[in-house]
Amino acid sequence: MPIGGTMLRFTLLGPVQMTVDGEPMAGIAPRHRAVLAHLLLNAGRVISIDRLIDAMWGYDRPDTARSQIHASITAIRKVLRGAGAVGLLETRAGGYVARPEPGQVDAQEFTELVAAGKLREALDLWRGEALEDVHAHYVTGVRELWNDRRLSAYERLVEGDLAAGRHGDLLDGLAAQVTANPLREKLNGHLVLALHRAGRQADALAAARSYRTALADEQGLDPGHAFTELERAVLADDPALRLADAAPVVSGPPLRPTFLPNDIPDFSGRTAELERLLDEDRRPAVVTIDGMAGIGKTALAVHVAHRLAARHPDGRLFIDLQAHTAGREPIDAAAALESLLRLLGVPADRIPVTPAERGALWRAELADRRVLVVLDNALDAEHVRPLLPGHSGTLVLITSRRRLVDLDGAHALSVDVLGEDDAAGLFERIVGERARQEPDAVREALRLCGYLPLAIRISAARLQHRPRWTVAYLADRLRDHRRLLDGVSAAFALSYEQLGAGEQRMFRLLGPAPGRDIDPYGAAALAGIPEDEAEDLLEGLLDAHMLLQLEPGRYTFHDLLREHARSIAEDDGAVLRLLTYYLHRSRAAIDRLFPHSVGQREGIPQPPTPIAPVRDAAEALAWLDAERSNIIATAVHGPEICLGMLALAMRPYLDAQAHHDDALTLHTLALQRSRRLGHHEFEKGALSDLAWTYWRLGEYERAEEHAHQALDACEEAFERARALLTLGNVALRRRQDGQAEQYLKQALDLTRIGADTWGEAHVLGILALVLDRADRPDEARRHLDLALALHRKVGNPAGEAAILNHLGVVLRHQGELAQARTRHEQAAALYRTLGNTTDEAAALNGLAEAAGDSARAVEQHTAALALADLTRNRPEQARAHDGLARSHLALGDSERAREHGRPALDLYEELGVPEAAEVRTFLERAGLEPAGLEPAGLERASLERAGASGGHGQDQR
Repeated sequence: MPIGGTMLRFTLLGPVQMTVDGEPMAGIAPRHRAVLAHLLLNAGRVISIDRLIDAMWGYDRPDTARSQIHASITAIRKVLRGAGAVGLLETRAGGYVARPEPGQVDAQEFTELVAAGKLREALDLWRGEALEDVHAHYVTGVRELWNDRRLSAYERLVEGDLAAGRHGDLLDGLAAQVTANPLREKLNGHLVLALHRAGRQADALAAARSYRTALADEQGLDPGHAFTELERAVLADDPALRLADAAPVVSGPPLRPTFLPNDIPDFSGRTAELERLLDEDRRPAVVTIDGMAGIGKTALAVHVAHRLAARHPDGRLFIDLQAHTAGREPIDAAAALESLLRLLGVPADRIPVTPAERGALWRAELADRRVLVVLDNALDAEHVRPLLPGHSGTLVLITSRRRLVDLDGAHALSVDVLGEDDAAGLFERIVGERARQEPDAVREALRLCGYLPLAIRISAARLQHRPRWTVAYLADRLRDHRRLLDGVSAAFALSYEQLGAGEQRMFRLLGPAPGRDIDPYGAAALAGIPEDEAEDLLEGLLDAHMLLQLEPGRYTFHDLLREHARSIAEDDGAVLRLLTYYLHRSRAAIDRLFPHSVGQREGIPQPPTPIAPVRDAAEALAWLDAERSNIIATAVHGPEICLGMLALAMRPYLDAQAHHDDALTLHTLALQRSRRLGHHEFEKGALSDLAWTYWRLGEYERAEEHAHQALDACEEAFERARALLTLGNVALRRRQDGQAEQYLKQALDLTRIGADTWGEAHVLGILALVLDRADRPDEARRHLDLALALHRKVGNPAGEAAILNHLGVVLRHQGELAQARTRHEQAAALYRTLGNTTDEAAALNGLAEAAGDSARAVEQHTAALALADLTRNRPEQARAHDGLARSHLALGDSERAREHGRPALDLYEELGVPEAAEVRTFLERAGLEPAGLEPAGLERASLERAGASGGHGQDQR
């Protein structure tokens, strides 16, 4: 329709555009096009702003929705003014109304042409899918409606052509449309009839059977009466199906091939992937999208294809290669090429027989076209290699569960699970308002689904169709993974079946392995095979997306795949082999880290087969850090064997790195198993280890209890000395100095009898603290000097750091603050080098107490508190809070002093040590404690916590 000498037109049946004299108008943003399209589809009706907001965003409307609509209307009017169509968009009291002229909107023209019976002209108006490049809440439903109208028009056109005897020209187009819409009964009926009239009765019956099977598989239904009667008539070669006088064949223009599945309306996330795939400058001609079953590969590929459809005007093709479709054999390359050529509009009589010739024709047809092809569900690189185009403007998107690493020229994109926010967005789009009412339950449900899109969709769909369920009830049901596996196990099972025999066995063995992840050496032990073979199998499982790799060289499961592996698991002693490997490898690593205590591990036999060497201390520590949680999990959930050797191997590392909870777990298991299995020699060691670990955790009563049990059970000087050392430390903390000295002198004698140089040095260091508190500084200094020399002699840097820290305490008590700070700084630096965070906190607290300046003390105590919190070191937490309370008060900040004084009091009371009474008195005298507290049980003897923290040293044997 001319306006001011120009022709203005709006296209909605394809990419949404506004053209003037055939030239697209620029300056209309995607959101503005969405608003304009909605108004044009409802031309003549007043659309309120609330209705526009709902159309654009649905339930997910932003706070700025109203202002965004106003901005869109303003932008649309500006473009319309530029085209001389000022009056096309009017403002009414109730909203806005679009009043286009006749012939300006292709959708309106299509409706008029169909009503007039001009079907071919109507279909020629289409340039792709309706509203192809528009994304808004309303678009999916509208697109489905208009695509259905298009198909209905096409079916009417075919019906007329069949009646006119033009069945020969219809076959290829009909076959392509049936491929894209396999459940549309009228289309299938037209194809059956066209094939029959073309003299291809067998093909007609095969097409009928294909429709019947697809309908039963997808919807559990049988065809309608009309189709059944047609099928019967074809089978009987009923003369009624024949045409008496066929009309002359008149070929119409070919229809634009558009066969993409519908884009899912609730597509969520994948921002980074979309950015890469939609960037035409960086995107190659072939992109492979791989990922585990249920990860959303097809959804991503189809969504991208719709977003890019406008850039490929010569066709959008889709084919499911069925490599991972239950009960179906993968479609081979020859059959796939035939289907693709048909979709492209190549007549059947032009399609060659041999795969090579079909491939050549496929590449020739694509040579001068811009086509987008989605090859879904590929098996491997060989499966799709014949389907790739030559040099052309064609874009090919390939999805597969296996990484197609050897597909030349392809860009690989591996799809991971959804992020938490994207997963929540998907869940909420399906479930709606209930999800927004229970955000915590949604997060738990998503965690249990492992953020796997398929599992999320299954779970959300269950909730959507059960209005009485809450999200919390769903999450509770999902805690039994078997309920969720019912929905995804079929997909996993098919992936498993396509593995090689070796990969299948490794997958089954990994299922019951209790740890979080595994490296090739552990997998080799698990399977009883060489390391290089194990690594090849792990890499194969990784390429098939049956395993994940969160860090180089380590392999793990997605949670749901782990459950599936466990459901088909086999053990054959595999976990025992793994536990044996952990024992010998950890012993080798500990020997590298703690060479001064190698003699304490001589009771562990050598491995039956060689294990990979540990080159240096750095590698040893890295391996132990990586495997610690796996070793503990395997000990807990592995076979019922005595764990005394493993506890013996691991104890110095667990203690030095402050993994006290893991130490408690391992030593408790060792004690229980040794008692149950009658291994009394390991029972004694477990008691000593537990006593020391409880001391580390500040649970002094339990430490004392286990130490006394160890003394009663042990005869060896080494174990008795360890138990007495623990008792001495407990007494020191309780300020029972006489008892502490007695225990420690007995321990010292035993270490010297057993020629235990390291043990002697350690006991000397703790004994020095007792002597210092008894006002015997010279004797304390001699003990510390000897202890430092012994630790350096045996090469024990951790012991050296402990003695330096004790020296700082003693020097501070003698008023030599500068020297005390130097020793604490040396200790802290050495602990930091060793990665010993828990004892570095003790050195920093000592440094603060020797600061001589309240502001500097606040800084050091704060650093100590951060490290103590990190390792849950309660004695040093209490000490840091205590020091901070006093330092802040000295600086005049009573509020900060109160903030730290109360936690110090609580912690000291939990520990059951005299400092509790001292802190209580301090708080009361400073006016920092509310009235009504129980009076102090002890008067504060001194503001010093003289040596109270200095006894927190390492065992590391």
